Amino acid sequence: QTVASGGDLAQPGGSLTLSCATSGFAFGRTYMSWVRQAPGKGPEWVAGISHIGGSTLYSDSVKGRFTISRDNARNTVDLQMNSLKSEDTAMYYCAAARPGTDPRKVDSYDSWGRGTQVTVSS
Repeated sequence: QTVASGGDLAQPGGSLTLSCATSGFAFGRTYMSWVRQAPGKGPEWVAGISHIGGSTLYSDSVKGRFTISRDNARNTVDLQMNSLKSEDTAMYYCAAARPGTDPRKVDSYDSWGRGTQVTVSS
């Protein structure tokens, strides 16, 4: 189970930090990602982090602006979002990748849990 929080209304150029609490699976052995879905659009993979946090990946749309991190002691994964743009407006979810799959593909995730809404607007 994953529960995301921290979403809010932010101004363009602003920052937000999302957090995700997880339970019910071997978090320390699982690749974790953030996925978002904007109104009327399909899901988009945003960022991912390896099970020990040594390797991170980002979509081109957020590279250089977002930072993903994890705390295996607390079973949490965060997403620091800077320089926010209106196109970042979406529901954000964290998700656990199935082993052996490409974490950049949304099909690699069986469920996304409870999301948190990010709205970027002036």
